[in-house]
Amino acid sequence: MKTRAVRLYGVDDIRLDEIELPEIQDDEILVKVVSDSICMSTWKTVKQGAKHKRVPNDVYDHPIIIGHEFAGDIVKVGKKWQDKFKPGQKFAQQPAIPGQMESPGYSYQYCGGDTEYCIFPNHIIESGCLWTFDGDAYFASSVAEPVSCCIGGYHTNYHTVPGTYQHVMGTKEGGNIIILGGCGPMGLGAISYGLTFENKPKRIVVTEISDERIARAREVISEEEAKEHGVELIYVNTANMENQREELMALTDGHGYDDVFVYIPNEAVCELGNSIMAYDGCMNLFAGPSNPQFAAKINLYDSHYSRSKVIGSTGGTIDDMKEAIDKNAAGLINSAVMVTHVGGLDSVVETTKNLPNVPGGKKLVYTHINMPMTAIDDFGKLGETDPFFKELDEVCKKNKGLWSAEAEKMLLEHFNAA
Repeated sequence: MKTRAVRLYGVDDIRLDEIELPEIQDDEILVKVVSDSICMSTWKTVKQGAKHKRVPNDVYDHPIIIGHEFAGDIVKVGKKWQDKFKPGQKFAQQPAIPGQMESPGYSYQYCGGDTEYCIFPNHIIESGCLWTFDGDAYFASSVAEPVSCCIGGYHTNYHTVPGTYQHVMGTKEGGNIIILGGCGPMGLGAISYGLTFENKPKRIVVTEISDERIARAREVISEEEAKEHGVELIYVNTANMENQREELMALTDGHGYDDVFVYIPNEAVCELGNSIMAYDGCMNLFAGPSNPQFAAKINLYDSHYSRSKVIGSTGGTIDDMKEAIDKNAAGLINSAVMVTHVGGLDSVVETTKNLPNVPGGKKLVYTHINMPMTAIDDFGKLGETDPFFKELDEVCKKNKGLWSAEAEKMLLEHFNAA
């Protein structure tokens, strides 16, 4: 069968092609991709091409389908899997396959998210990285992958018990968390998760250098909402601080931060985060640097005498993905806080190539429609001349200006893409 797909050929070389999918084998599954969200990791992949660790060396001759944050419907099931999967079921997937570097969206000719249809090979299914869900929105499963990364960060941090060699996994219950550079899409996902998860902190401080981004973050996750969950949420603009370290420490009454998350790969931000850690604190370099030589100064005296720890985390587990989907469905987290733009498959090439320069959060793609990548905030303006966007804008405004299952259904019905 034929499908449209955005494929990587090399550095800065991605193309929207029409390709022929082979007939599935008895141990494979054919799916219809409905939604994919564009990740900064894909932009980094496009900038590196075959030099990327997950991309095959012969990618120019055998281009791969990009996009790894996707969900949709199962279309056809090979004999091996017919007792577990059925056509018509919605699917979710975890692109980080245990024990291997190869991943959907990076490594496969026929398995990726920026396409109308794709094929899951047997080894991905055997790894438990494909499963079904009953949620009312495809996009929630697409952005569950980035949310799972946030969840993975919370689970990766650890603390110690004095007098023992025990490592207690997870952020400190009742402690102070700071998310440096936390008003972007990933930071908002981390805030949303931090309000309701098991090791609930006493306080979450979120830093930014833009009043506009802080205002938007406050609009979708307010201090009042956090207070209802028993968490003190504080947004601060560090660009307005004369002494960032002293003023951030003062927010904890001098205690410091038990868990520090660095959400931008910046040397000065890393050094600031290291300087405000509490005793037995843990700093997580969450943002992945693109420079293999990226480095910053850390205080090794504190590492020795104050038990401070510096780690990093990337991706999430299958359980993290399922937790993200389940908690979003239960209303415990709101994955929609990440999404700021919506577009069709025809918008993927330009949007991916220019991703760092496109403001806002997650760019959500519906792969069976053609539509420019459009900011949700611009729906109202478009609605002045287009009744559909006027109605879509009203639906989003009912939901704090956020995307929703209702908005998704309206979009798919309008383009007859459901």
